[in-house]
Amino acid sequence: MTEPLASRHPPEARAGRVRAARKAMRLHQWSKNVLVALPALLAHNLSPEVAGEVAIAFLALGLVASGTYVVNDLLDQEQDARHPTKRHRPFASGALTPGFGWAFGPALVGLGFALAWALLPLAFVGALGVYLATTLAYSFKLKSVVIVDVCVLAALYALRVLAGGAATGIPVSEWLLAFSLFFFLGLALLKRYAELRILEIEVDARDNGRGYTIEDAAMLRAIGPAAGFMAVLVFALYVTSPDVAVLYARPGLLWLAAPLLAYWTMRMWMLAHRGDLPDEPVAYALRDRASYAVAALTAGVLLLASIPV
Repeated sequence: MTEPLASRHPPEARAGRVRAARKAMRLHQWSKNVLVALPALLAHNLSPEVAGEVAIAFLALGLVASGTYVVNDLLDQEQDARHPTKRHRPFASGALTPGFGWAFGPALVGLGFALAWALLPLAFVGALGVYLATTLAYSFKLKSVVIVDVCVLAALYALRVLAGGAATGIPVSEWLLAFSLFFFLGLALLKRYAELRILEIEVDARDNGRGYTIEDAAMLRAIGPAAGFMAVLVFALYVTSPDVAVLYARPGLLWLAAPLLAYWTMRMWMLAHRGDLPDEPVAYALRDRASYAVAALTAGVLLLASIPV
């Protein structure tokens, strides 16, 4: 006699698969998609219509990103299973099957594009297409090409900013784009350096599966903070430019944000050097009180600088 379907798939097992699927989506990574709001926020345009467009862009980009994370984890399944922390990912641990993943990932991507196509300008759909193509190229090949990989990661961050401009019709300034490229290049280099430090400390491995070896850690430690401070320099140059007066009534106050950015950069690299930073800096920042304090203080500076005397 055939066993009833309900007994073969008890509620506990279904709930476990739902939790594993949610984990595979890496919903905490959706925090990166807040970048779509930057063009509107920095243009001081927070109208209900623009806010709605930003929210839809955030959701569409999140769904597509989650789909690509699933594909990436499927491709990295065997390597992740040998990693000290990544072995707990749903596909590496066996909580989800590859068959489920190859259906789930494309479904998320399709849902994200359907939402964008129905509710947002074609320019955003185009940006979303570029994001998808670049992410898949990264997952299949570019993540193992030294230096190219961190450049692609930085470009994907900057592309989120450009996508926000496309969704709202707000142009992205050259200042914001230049700052984004340097800042996120530093963040990508920090991610790679942290991976090497974890491998060096915990498992004594020589490479991280991304083309980098332990010997490269010193080079990453040299060029990573430099990229971060280049972003601070771009910000300082913006503060002294005529463009700043268009949006800020008291641009001199913006100087207060520069040391905050410099402090955050130095602190994150110090943590990575000590081996105290996980291999995903963004995830760490989301539970780091100091990062929240820096973000709050920076937002306060920008707000005060925009209020007329």
